[in-house]
Amino acid sequence: MVQKVSVQALCEGGKASAGPPLGPALGPTGVNLYQVVQRINELTANFKGLKVPVTVIVNPDDKTFEVEVGLPPTSALILSELGVEKGSKEAKKSIIGNLSMESVVKIAKMKRDSLLANSLDRAVRTVLGTCISQGVTVEGKDPREVQKEVLEGVYSELLSQT
Repeated sequence: MVQKVSVQALCEGGKASAGPPLGPALGPTGVNLYQVVQRINELTANFKGLKVPVTVIVNPDDKTFEVEVGLPPTSALILSELGVEKGSKEAKKSIIGNLSMESVVKIAKMKRDSLLANSLDRAVRTVLGTCISQGVTVEGKDPREVQKEVLEGVYSELLSQT
């Protein structure tokens, strides 16, 4: 049985290189680094500007590899959607931006499988919770208020669209 080598790293979307952390970790496996980097950049192109968790699984016998790409954290997706670099240091006092409900649903759909949510409305409420801690309003309102509105069915039409 062949023992596969697994290397995990955080890479900037679309900008992986053969330098650290990938090069030193994958070099001893004999895999073609150029091909690995190209594949990672293909798979992470949609996450430009975000750190993306990547796992490279190498079969050292035949030098084949697989690349698995995770999703950036919910907080990073929110910041990316807003076009800002950092969340608020004082979330209750300082608001860094305002998301549309459509953006919140988009992020929730992306993260739904990795969130502990068994429905889209629960995933949306989880994303709204992250908005609270980052100093982000949604539809111009406190995310707690929007969470209540989700529970009351105000956004049921939006959440029923797949």
